[in-house]
Amino acid sequence: MERRYELVEGWEKRGAAGFYEDAAGVAVGPDDLVYVLTRGPSRILVYDPDGNLHRMIESRDLGTRCHGVTVDSNGRILVADDRRHLVVALDPAGRTIMTLGNQDVPSDTGFDGKDQLTIERGGPPFNRPTNVVVMESASLAVSDGYGNSRVHVFASDGTLVRSFGQPGSAPGQFRRPHGIAAFPDGRIAVADRENDRVQVFDKSGSFLDQWVSVQRPSHLAVDPINHVVAVAEFSWREGQVSFRTGPQPALPSRVSVVDYEGNVLARLGGGKDPAAPGNFIAAHGVAIDSVGSIYVAEVTGTVGVRRGLVPDTCHTLQKFQLIN
Repeated sequence: MERRYELVEGWEKRGAAGFYEDAAGVAVGPDDLVYVLTRGPSRILVYDPDGNLHRMIESRDLGTRCHGVTVDSNGRILVADDRRHLVVALDPAGRTIMTLGNQDVPSDTGFDGKDQLTIERGGPPFNRPTNVVVMESASLAVSDGYGNSRVHVFASDGTLVRSFGQPGSAPGQFRRPHGIAAFPDGRIAVADRENDRVQVFDKSGSFLDQWVSVQRPSHLAVDPINHVVAVAEFSWREGQVSFRTGPQPALPSRVSVVDYEGNVLARLGGGKDPAAPGNFIAAHGVAIDSVGSIYVAEVTGTVGVRRGLVPDTCHTLQKFQLIN
């Protein structure tokens, strides 16, 4: 069934938060509060469902290049800090309650810090993790990430349960696992960004399926009520190379809404002017609330495409309301 959405213009009312260039991630928590992870220094802005700034969370335990955020049903906030090789768990007040990984110590994968092809093997947690999802029994799965090619699953107490994935483009392999989500039945979906696909695994990490209906997926969010998945997709500049399909034409950033088999139900954005409302400069994070509205977070400064644009016209968070 085709889905239709409309942009809620001017939804984000920043108030005391002021201007920021990058919204690295977005999550929806209890009572449909919207949590936006900003960078430089990292902080979390919390909005009510009408877009009013509810509160700001600042923590000394968050680095300057945090990557993704998720919030569980109890209001626990989990942040993937790719520069410091950590996952940090905060309570609703912003106090650190758990840390996973070895701060400032990347795992040994052979990664030279720049080139994905230098990743020789999948390593333990973490080498620049990107996103985290909460699953059944408060267990966690982490996509890892820029300097690794793995997914790690942890018990609720932070004990590592399993890891899966290796560098490459075959089924079950990754080239920059950049986003992660979980289905209600325990399956795990991974945004395999530079392989231009989403891969689906069972809860033990066995490969089930891949979706090639999307382009360069950055993150994804599962809507268990409407049984859809929203996929945030980066742009391709002409001549950039997908590890799976080769050189690409110029393709704008967008968001795809797909069913649980990866069939496309709607596309958001994708227009020629990336700074226009409803389009995207660099869709990086995505979340869905209890009524099916989609929130899209963008990194506009980090990707270097904001130069020459008037700052106030550069949206970093947009809301799209489901209308059918």
